[in-house]
Amino acid sequence: MGKKRPTRESFLVQILDRQNATWQGTITWTETGRTEPFRSALELIRLIDSAQEAPEETA
Repeated sequence: MGKKRPTRESFLVQILDRQNATWQGTITWTETGRTEPFRSALELIRLIDSAQEAPEETA
């Protein structure tokens, strides 16, 4: 039905620099080891938000 269920995720956020009044760094998902760079706090929030959406579980 396209309904999404929130999941629990853990992240490691590393701030490497601060320019233009925002953060730059990397985010690592602790469960999978996947690492993504981000160039702003807004981009960081979007990465976290995208990880919180998972397809509906099948019963």
